[in-house]
This record gives sequence, structure tokens and C-alpha cells, in this order.
Amino acid sequence: MRKSILFTLLFAAILSFARADGGMWLPLFLNYNEAEMQSLGFRLTAEDVYSVNHNSMKDAVMLFGGGCTGELISSQGLVLTNHHCGYSYVQSHSTMEQNHLQNGFWAKSKAEEIPMEGLTVTFLVYMQDVTQEVLAGVTAKTTEKERQNIVDQNSKMVIANATKDNGYKATIKPFYYGNQYFMFVTETYSDIRLVGVPPESIGKFGGDSDNWIWPRHTGDFSLWRIYTDKNGKPAKYNPDNIPMSPKKYFPISIKGIEENDFTLVFGYPGSTRQFLLSDGVDVVANVQNPIAIDARTIRLNAMKRQMNLDPRIRLMYSAKANSISNGWKKWQGESKGILECDVIGKKQAQEQDFQAWVNADRNRQQAYGSLINDMRKVYKDYAKQTNITTFIGECVFGPEIISSLVHPYYRTLCLQTPTDNDRQKILSKNESFRQSYCLDIDKEAFVELLTYYFTKEYPEFIPTELHKYIQDEATVRQMMTALWDKQATTAPYLTDNDKFVDFVKNASAKQIAKSANNELLVLYNSIYTVYRQAWEVNNQDNEQLNGYYRTYVKALREKDTNRVFYPDANLTLRVTYGQVKGFEPADGVNYEYYTTLDGIIQKENPDVYDYKVDPKLKQLYEAKDYGRYANKEGKLPVAFIASNHTTGGNSGSPVINANGELIGTNFDRVWEGTMSDIYYDVNRCRNISLDARYFLFIVDKFAHAQNLIDEMTIVE
Repeated sequence: MRKSILFTLLFAAILSFARADGGMWLPLFLNYNEAEMQSLGFRLTAEDVYSVNHNSMKDAVMLFGGGCTGELISSQGLVLTNHHCGYSYVQSHSTMEQNHLQNGFWAKSKAEEIPMEGLTVTFLVYMQDVTQEVLAGVTAKTTEKERQNIVDQNSKMVIANATKDNGYKATIKPFYYGNQYFMFVTETYSDIRLVGVPPESIGKFGGDSDNWIWPRHTGDFSLWRIYTDKNGKPAKYNPDNIPMSPKKYFPISIKGIEENDFTLVFGYPGSTRQFLLSDGVDVVANVQNPIAIDARTIRLNAMKRQMNLDPRIRLMYSAKANSISNGWKKWQGESKGILECDVIGKKQAQEQDFQAWVNADRNRQQAYGSLINDMRKVYKDYAKQTNITTFIGECVFGPEIISSLVHPYYRTLCLQTPTDNDRQKILSKNESFRQSYCLDIDKEAFVELLTYYFTKEYPEFIPTELHKYIQDEATVRQMMTALWDKQATTAPYLTDNDKFVDFVKNASAKQIAKSANNELLVLYNSIYTVYRQAWEVNNQDNEQLNGYYRTYVKALREKDTNRVFYPDANLTLRVTYGQVKGFEPADGVNYEYYTTLDGIIQKENPDVYDYKVDPKLKQLYEAKDYGRYANKEGKLPVAFIASNHTTGGNSGSPVINANGELIGTNFDRVWEGTMSDIYYDVNRCRNISLDARYFLFIVDKFAHAQNLIDEMTIVE
């Protein structure tokens, strides 16, 4: 596999200055980090982590579903990942009679394992630098549009050659805003079965209250198994398929961890933006996040009010609430960290230093002289468009009835003469939508979100024809309540399922066209028109900024040859390493590096769903029946923190010790450090991991799943 020699040497030069205060490293080049890793205690080599010539750790790590990480932990294809990574799949196979979310599930034999339609896992076969091939034909005179066309065409040819007649898939992704390109050749398995999941009271202990917050006591894990055809190849579900026989799996250490121990996290981090200008950080902290946080607070309040009243609604809305609350809590911590660490000020100082470097040389002035100012001009418009799209996306499309019913109804039936096929599409969409829909939740969300939109958004960004709704808060709330109530008696009867279905089936084309005059549909269409316009301009701004950032990053690497420039995360396989460490989030506050079962009992509150403790777990605690999983003080470890640089996508990532053994499963970051996607501060950024001993304790002592314990390699 040919690599770009020039880029390899450049990458070597950059990584020779690597240090363990952040970084998401491409495993292909990990040999340049090897010395530092070993100085921190790592006892293996880079070749043990990533190799294309022999089995290595990368063969035991997978992209789980569309945005998590999983790892193999047995010779029979057993997969460990987070509870929240498999949450929606478990929910889809739960009923009030067999509520696997609430009660847990443990297959005592392979015959009991539950197939999960639609769930896939993907392994990296190899990665390759394809920069020269992808940029062939690109010159200094090539326009951005021409450049992208060339990149797309070249990428298709490179991928076709790499995947010809081997059953693999491949993708090519840009790094450093398109200064380099890498191809990732992968193999995907689609017969995945649920093996075990603890009850929510363990797997989601602390719920939204503890999400992102240390100290954590969440048993955030689930177990799955990969099946293949009889030849060991990926195959669709078939009862005759066999458990995977993997190239590599992780042994699990229960020897314990100490502060300053070496840790390595292997996984698929989703997105970081370390090169953002101060203007970009300002948009995140002072435009995007405040709007989204307020809107999601409204939605979560509406959901939780009904979820606390009815267990059926709790089951129905659990996954929805999870997906909304995760970002909601993270953005609060991100904005807090940006403010407290003065990230905008630090970025401004860096930009001033960069401009001084540019101004000191005539050639640099010609190449980069106006770069920062040009970017700032784009950011002025970008901030405006982001305000518009965030308000509309979070507030107007927050109510489910608009995003899941009004939008498809209007676009499919009202804009042209509807066919029978068009009607059937909407009826099918409606049927699916109503299966997990609570009218009371959505009414509250609708009224409060639209009230927020019309009272908080800048009037000049609201369509002129809707300015009649720009009133004081109490008046707007009354108007939105009346608007909702009218939907049950006005075509197309959006809030009355029976009437809606009858109307879609039997209304004439003329009647459907007339229904577009429904006040809610008029409101939706006016705002959607503004949204589309802002979205398109925002995309243009993004394209222009990406071109500028490509030049900016190139210049930064010319300027600061002693600085570590790891590539931003983009859902490709990365390695990050650090040490087990506590931290001080505020003056006078010192957090230990681990938590125990004692903390679960201390948090117990039978009146709060998030803090209910399973009676069986409490019995084990009272008896101190921890078996071989207790620490040296006789307590049962639950979670620990370390200085590994992680982000979304690293959920479920294996946490490895100096010997290459699994000691935990990454599942979160500390709230005070969630700004690490933009700015990593080694003093406050910590990843949170489930201690492998707690996971094994639950499987062994709580679930009595000895069949699963027996197939794992446990190092004592």
C-alpha cells in the first residue's frame, strides 16, 4: 500500500513533538508517539496497536451502529459497548410485558440471543494516505467548485480500485480541511444479536441528572454478539449463522488501577473543531448553544412531566429524551468551559500572534496577509444564518407534529397533485409516527417552543407575514394554544388521527390543496422558506470558511513547527492516550479518580426515577458480596476518570492498560471539560469510563450469567 512519502515525513515531524495533553491520533502513524507512550508506562509497541501485517488491537475495535464504538471481548464474537449505544435497539424490542429496558435482559444460551434488525458493526481493514491520488489535477488556479469535482472523481476511482472483487467498502475523508486525504477500507457485519443488558436502574443510573457529571455511578454497558456465515464472512441474519471467530479480542484485567496509570482509548470520535477562530467559538458559545439549550429544556420538561406519570409513556419516550438531553447537557458544560477558560480570549491572542508572524515577512503577507480579516467577514454573516437555522431547527421543528407530520404532509401532498402512492407514503409515515407519540407532550412543547420563538428571535429574522404573532409572552402563548386546539377541527385534522387518516385517504386534490391554507401549515411554510434560504447561505459560508481554514491550517503548520497538530476527529479510527487522574473543577474542590458502589447507595432516592436502586443490587451491597471484583479496600469500583481526549463517538471505546488489557469502557466526559471539542485543557478535561470490574460484577453476581463469564479471558 503506497503512501505519500512527503506527507509521511511531514506527519513524522509533527508527531515527534507529541505530548499527552490532548490529541486524537491516526493509528497508522502511532510509531511516532511510541516513545512518549512508553515513557508514560505503555509496555507494548505501536505495531501491537495497529498493524496491517499481523493481528493487532485495531482488529478488536469496531464502529458500533452509526456513531459509537464497540470492542470484542471473547473468541466467540462477544461485543462490549455502552448501554446508551444500544438503547434504541433494546427499546425497539421492549414491551410492557417484556420490558428489557426496565428489567434488563440476559441470554443464558446463544439460542436466547435476540437478532437486531438494522444494527451493523464495521471494522477497519486498513487505512491509507491517498493525498496525491485525490488531489491529482488540482492546481493553485483551481476554483473551490472545480477542486471539489476533481476530488470527488478521483476519490471514486481510488475507492473502486481498492474494493474491486474483495467485498470491502471504502471511504475517503479529508484531514486538515483538505490538506490531506485518507482512505479507510472497511468490512461490515449485519447479523448482530443482543446478549445482555442491565436494567435501566443500573445501566442508566443517575439519568439526565448525572449525565456528564462527575462523580458518576452509571453501569453504562451492554453485550452483543456478531454472527457470520459458516465461512466466517459477513452475512444477513440467518438462524444457521455462527458466532464470529475474531482475529483479535481483548483480555479483561481485574488487577485494578491506580492514579497516574497509563491508559489508551481506541475508537471512533465523531467531531472536533480545534482550529476554530475566536469568531467561530463566539458563535458556538453565544449564539448556537444558548438557543438550543433553552429550546431543549422546554422539550425535556414536557416529556418528563408525562413520563413520570405513565410507565408506558416512559418506555415510549425514553430514547427520544436521551437523544435530546445528551446534547442539551453537553452544550451547557461546553459554554461554561469556554467562558471559564477564556477560550475566546486565548484564540484572539493566538490570532494576533499569527498576524504578527504574517506581517514580519513580505512573502507571507502576500500569501496570508488578509486571511484572518477575510474569515471574520464571513463569520459576521455565518453568525446571522446560524441564529436563524438554530431557532427554527430547535423551536419550530422541535414539536413532533411539525417535524414528523406537517413537514412531510405539506411537501408531499400540497405542492403537487397527490398520487395514490403519495397518499400511501403519508399514511405509512403517520402510522409509524403515532406508534410512539403522546399528544399531551407535544401540545406543551408546541405552545412553549413557538412562544419562545416569537418572543426571543430577532423580529427581522421572522417572516413579515407572521409578525402578528410577535406579542408579549402571555398573548403569544394564548395564540399558540388556540392554534393547536384548532387542528382537531380544521383540515387536515393533524391532532385527530382518525380524521387525518380519513382525510388523506378520501379528500380530493382540491380539498388537499385548500388545506394548505390551514393557519399552522401557512406558519410552517413561511418559516420553512426562511429556513431553507438561511440554510443555503449558511452552507455557502461554510464552504468559503472551509477553504480559508485549509489555508489557515497550512500556514499554522508553517509557523509553529514545534506544535502538535493532530487532525480533527471525523468518525475515523483514532487512538488517544493519557493517565488515570483526578482533577480540581473549582477552588477548594478535589475529585478522586474513581467511584464505588457506596456512592450508588448514597445517591439512592426511591422517589426519583433516576436514583432508584435495584433491590438485588442493594442486597449484594449489604452483604458486601463482591467476589474477586472488589478493590484493595474491599469496595466495588464503578467508574474512573483519566486524561484521554475523547468526544462523541468514543462512547463504548475500550480503555486499555499498559499491557493491552481492557480495564474499562469509555462512556462520557466530565461536564467541566466538554469544551474539549474546541479547546483541550489537560487540567480539567477528563474522560469517564466504566470500570471493567463493575461490568463483570453485574454479569457475574447480579445476572448470574456464568456462560458469559466463562467465555471471557479475565486476568487476575
